[in-house]
Amino acid sequence: MVSTSEFRNGLVIRLDGDLWTMVEFQHVKPGKGGAFVRTRLKNIKTQRVLDRTFRSGEKVDDVRLEKKSVQYLYRGEGEFVFMDMNSYEQISVGEAVVKESAKFLKEGIEADILFEGHNPLGVELPIFVELEITRTEPGFKGDTATGGSKPATLETGAVIQVPLFLEEGEKVKVDTRTGTYVERVK
Repeated sequence: MVSTSEFRNGLVIRLDGDLWTMVEFQHVKPGKGGAFVRTRLKNIKTQRVLDRTFRSGEKVDDVRLEKKSVQYLYRGEGEFVFMDMNSYEQISVGEAVVKESAKFLKEGIEADILFEGHNPLGVELPIFVELEITRTEPGFKGDTATGGSKPATLETGAVIQVPLFLEEGEKVKVDTRTGTYVERVK
């Protein structure tokens, strides 16, 4: 149990049966009435954001999560297989846990898996990954002046918008949080 005086960013709590991570908090002491703590919480599974107010001194259940460094090996039937970087054991994680991260998983990429006990909760990819463009329409001379973009399919199957001057076979840096093109990799 954690009191409101012990709140901090990154704290994971159990609220209404779900796990939430504390994004931000603010202690408020109005001139009239009791003090309270205004928080912004993010659901670990659904990524939904919730604003919640707690009375000063109120206690909530805190949860200890373990983060393991892993390397992505391959995709099996309905699951993704990772290797623990410390013990070299293989960890199978279901598609429901990997969710949107699957679009940017390339064999050999290093990531982190969040665990509550032995249950995997989610996969955290690096902020940027470098992927090769496998299919895109050719750009035409003069098109780049407009600053337009075109869809490109990456080696993992993800489709993102890239500048018109990029061709098939080139590598690009992609932001995994937003799924957007960042720059061309030389």
